[in-house]
Amino acid sequence: MAPKHAISTRLWHWVNAAAIIVLFMSGLNISNAHRHLYWGDYGFDPRTAWLDVVRFPGWATIPGHYNLALARDWHTLAAWPFGLGVLFIWIAMLANGHFRRDLVTRPGDWTPAGVIASIKAHSGAAGGVAHGYNPVQRILYGLVFGVLLPLMLFTGLAISPGFQAAAPWLIEVLGGRQSARSLHFIAAFAIAGFFVIHLVLALADWRLILAMVTGGRPAQHKKEPEA
Repeated sequence: MAPKHAISTRLWHWVNAAAIIVLFMSGLNISNAHRHLYWGDYGFDPRTAWLDVVRFPGWATIPGHYNLALARDWHTLAAWPFGLGVLFIWIAMLANGHFRRDLVTRPGDWTPAGVIASIKAHSGAAGGVAHGYNPVQRILYGLVFGVLLPLMLFTGLAISPGFQAAAPWLIEVLGGRQSARSLHFIAAFAIAGFFVIHLVLALADWRLILAMVTGGRPAQHKKEPEA
């Protein structure tokens, strides 16, 4: 029987985790260069900003001191494995059935009863160990894979000087360069929030981390009633 986590999933998981950490920390250094966010095509006057961002300390940035050029180099370096990884994991999930089997939500997943049942299953209140993803996990992972990761990728390309000339239409779709920058910032912190929650839950049960290294025991999927 196949392991719970395919080798493609495990490989992507660790490479992507490293890439996101470097992207986030170097991104904080880049943010320190102009700590204001705008909507539209242009933004330079802090009085028109919709958000004034705090200055991030050196311990939270790459490099550990303000250096815009070096931070951009780190950001670009990590962007390659991140972008190629998003493409890779989507191809793998569609090919091995992981997306259809574990991430596609059902109407019942979005109901209060579905949410309560998933919380009980995760806490063990329902008895035994739940196999597969519960409704809340399907929704959250679906949002991460289907919305946040692609949004990070496309907004990052849109604000990249080297890509703007190749695909000016992408900036237009996102509502302007400054809108793309704001969406990039929002998506980055949304992923960071998910990353922290994911890490806390994983540390609460070391077997989850071990399974992401070894593959874990074969998953057993219960057939759920149609909602």
